[in-house]
Amino acid sequence: MRKARVLLVEDNPDDEALALRALAKFDRDLQVDICRDGQEAVDYFFSNSKVNEELPALILLDLKLPRLSGFDVLSRLKNENLTRRIPVVLLTSSKEDQDRIDGYDLGANSFIRKPIDFHRFTQLIQQLGEYWLHTNEPPPEVNR
Repeated sequence: MRKARVLLVEDNPDDEALALRALAKFDRDLQVDICRDGQEAVDYFFSNSKVNEELPALILLDLKLPRLSGFDVLSRLKNENLTRRIPVVLLTSSKEDQDRIDGYDLGANSFIRKPIDFHRFTQLIQQLGEYWLHTNEPPPEVNR
């Protein structure tokens, strides 16, 4: 069985560290790749050097990112055959209804506000991992 891979797209170092700690607690064998801005996230999937690498089983995507917004990243991911079926969870501090509407309209699979409380944030990340990596049944792999 292959190790599960998660892509965390997060520009806040504190939130990155909390998410990494929670994901490691959830599954020590989980491979977590990190992108710290929107352009880096797009390049992660669409640069020539990444074409033959295993795709992540889950993307945790912040909305407020440098260079390209999370909305721009989400739009690109959901409009490409290579990435459209990868579950994308928008993990954000935004409380704006319009951000939720826009996220779902662009194809987000979930919209979750980042809890301020460390313990709750850790629980949330672990619940996301449990659901998306163990409970949810993804579509069968298709040829890229």
